[in-house]
Amino acid sequence: MAVLLAGMVAATSVHAANEDSDLDRIPTQAPAEPTSDQSATASKNVNYLGDALAIFGNRNNIAVPLPSPSPPTWENWLFLDTREELRLGDAWRLDYSGRLNFRSSNSIPFPTHENVRNDLRELFVEWQPTESTWFELGRVNIRSGVALGFNPTDFFRPRTVVEALTADPSVLREDRLGTLMLTGQTLWRFGSITMVYAPRVTVPTAIYNIRDEQSFNPGLDRTNAQDGLLLKTSVNIADRFNPELLYFHSGDRTQIGTNLTTPVNREIVAYLEWSGGTRPDLIADAFQYGRMTGTLPAEVTTLLPNSTAGHFMNELSVGASYATENRMTFNLEYHLNEAAFTSRDWSNWFDTSMSRGFIPGVNAALWYLRSYAQDQQEPLSRHSAFLRWDWQDAFVTDLELTALATVNIQDASGFVQATAEYHLSRAWTVGGLIAGTYGGRRSEYGSLPGEASVLLRANRYF
Repeated sequence: MAVLLAGMVAATSVHAANEDSDLDRIPTQAPAEPTSDQSATASKNVNYLGDALAIFGNRNNIAVPLPSPSPPTWENWLFLDTREELRLGDAWRLDYSGRLNFRSSNSIPFPTHENVRNDLRELFVEWQPTESTWFELGRVNIRSGVALGFNPTDFFRPRTVVEALTADPSVLREDRLGTLMLTGQTLWRFGSITMVYAPRVTVPTAIYNIRDEQSFNPGLDRTNAQDGLLLKTSVNIADRFNPELLYFHSGDRTQIGTNLTTPVNREIVAYLEWSGGTRPDLIADAFQYGRMTGTLPAEVTTLLPNSTAGHFMNELSVGASYATENRMTFNLEYHLNEAAFTSRDWSNWFDTSMSRGFIPGVNAALWYLRSYAQDQQEPLSRHSAFLRWDWQDAFVTDLELTALATVNIQDASGFVQATAEYHLSRAWTVGGLIAGTYGGRRSEYGSLPGEASVLLRANRYF
């Protein structure tokens, strides 16, 4: 690490005009959040007071009974969101990003510590010794990947989402917890080099639920329960073709990956994001984690017939973005997660509940598999499709409409969400969201307890 950092500092021959080639890999006009390599130059001074009220419609008599407590029928969030950048001189900068939440719900008693929670998303210091080299130390939300719906190379994504007010992946990538780390990046004539080291500072803990979360817990058990090392480089092979190569090692696992984009014409950009490594499947991973954290007894971890052996597993997002002259952007993607559920796994999941659901703890263990996948931000099914449509200044200026859908290709069930956001002025924004799931009773999305939801939101910027 010391040798690599010294090499970065020594790379002073690069001029400021050599912009980070990672920027060229983002699909044209796509609403993706800035990548980690943009964080050194992006201004993030945004502060607002917001309120969001959500109402949920839940299904009755779902195929696999949900363990208690029952899901809420309404929730309200009053929050203060802060993103501040403080210049400490020509070469130093301090960044902070956090959200103070006041929550109320029919599933949360009042008053209690569960009503208040502070999310420390980012807090780091940056040093830029040259125009082309910089380092960051602290809690950083580093993001990798060119896709929108699923990012196989976003290796620091597990366990980072704390309060999802939307299912839009581009928003979740921005609002999640950062990881305590040391990062270094340098730009050179033929691309860029980035190194990230995240130390282990605690031990893995059980998956959080709303009753477990502590008001001012920084959540390092989510982000720093294992050592992590990320190395990535982008290479300027040709005009507008700058592939990125990644190497990631955490715990006892190693993954490699790549990000590729290429313009098809002025309106269409194609992209591919891939990672691979040796690991067990999602079922074995979840049950092993449940045993390790004391959440699941050993006897329930053999409920489903599957192998616990590790195999080389691929994760893939391949898609394209299409941008129109009137500020519409369409993204269509195919997602592959070889470690996720096959059609046979889904049949076993439903059949196990039917045959053994009367045994205490069985249904809870089955739902634990789905909670684990959500906590890891991994697709639960092997094959899925993702579609996102965004229209800025729709019909009138300052109105943005967004719609997205995720579809399980294996059983044709899916999740859909539509959002409208209107900027009343520089200080006020109002918006609304409607979401729902559809599918058969024994399908991925049709078996969820949540059938539909509506969210209303208002923000006051200052």
